[in-house]
Amino acid sequence: MNLTTLTRSLSAFALAGSFCFSQAQTKKTWTDAEVMKIHKEAYLVDLHNDVPMITVTGKDFSLRGAGQHTDAIRMKEGGMGGQMFAAFVPTNYVATNASAHQALRLIDSIKEDIWKKNAAQFNWAASPADILANKKAGKMSALIGIEGGHAIEDDVRLLRRFYELGTRYMTLTWANTNNWCDSSGDINNPKVKHWGGLNDLGKSIVLEMNRIGMMVDVSHISDGAFWAVIETSKAPIIASHSSCRILCDAGRNLTDDMIKALAKKGGIMGINFSCDFLSQKAKDANPMNRPEVVKERERIMAEVKDQQEAMKQFRAMMAKYRGETPRATLKDVVDHIDHVVKLVGVDHVAIGSDFDGIGCTPEGLDDTSKFPNLTRALLERGYTPQMITKIYHGNLIRVFSEVEKVSASMR
Repeated sequence: MNLTTLTRSLSAFALAGSFCFSQAQTKKTWTDAEVMKIHKEAYLVDLHNDVPMITVTGKDFSLRGAGQHTDAIRMKEGGMGGQMFAAFVPTNYVATNASAHQALRLIDSIKEDIWKKNAAQFNWAASPADILANKKAGKMSALIGIEGGHAIEDDVRLLRRFYELGTRYMTLTWANTNNWCDSSGDINNPKVKHWGGLNDLGKSIVLEMNRIGMMVDVSHISDGAFWAVIETSKAPIIASHSSCRILCDAGRNLTDDMIKALAKKGGIMGINFSCDFLSQKAKDANPMNRPEVVKERERIMAEVKDQQEAMKQFRAMMAKYRGETPRATLKDVVDHIDHVVKLVGVDHVAIGSDFDGIGCTPEGLDDTSKFPNLTRALLERGYTPQMITKIYHGNLIRVFSEVEKVSASMR
């Protein structure tokens, strides 16, 4: 796709912003056929999914049930447009300096096990133009994001190599503070050395991401680090899988001030589907609040050396206790989208489900096959097809394009 075509597409997305809720509110009921037509045209690109940590173990992505929430069959049933697959590196790889090695394995799995083995459904995407071309071709887009800045092992040379392999965003931390950026996951742990946000190395990494055209992802980082990124980055930023803290008081979620700052920077946030980030009631009932669950988790982590097996046992334990606790709902997801739209406008919200990285999904959005339910709920809430298109991929195209422009200006 040439620059002129891309510019016209972006202008169409900008024009769509002039539509108001009332245009959809005049229609009270939607047939399944109408919903699916709108849904497929909106081309939903989810900003975050952790299924590669399952496919890297050899699970066949083409078969139903490959992941807990995700496989090629259910993505097709869900009418998805594309997926930014996460190369998530667990923290246990840090101690042995094997984080980059694991990231490479995951990137290979995304390319070989997900994309190439399912090429009838997927095309590769490494640019906004690729996404729009794939949409036109009727193919799903497969993209890569790294989750956990420790994957680059504190070396911008590795960052650049990961970009060359197709990585288009990096989440600066996971639940662990690394050697240059504070995490929300351990910010209150006095045993962990913190940097007050970003140290000088962290700032240089953010600027190098700007220079090479990699999106800076602030999900998982501490509040202090968020504000440091806002001050440092020359390009719009993303929160690939974060929801609204005012609706659910989780440290991983963004406050209203943070959402406003992200929007002012031109960025977007992908609403996370974890029950504990959507519903205060579900968060308060989280099994991890129970001492016996914490004790069993510690036992699993100490005794089960294989990371995948430990995760499997932990999820099984959580599923057992989750059956006794309330879940979030589809309505909660729309409420979080609504909150962002009312606070800063429809241009700054997207979808970042975190499927296959979460233990509890909302009722009505149990897995990737259920995405049409979200489109129906948005329509019934009063969103126009044009607004839904922005949320599903238009906003990503805009941010991705701006990141590329900043990169070009810095080279």
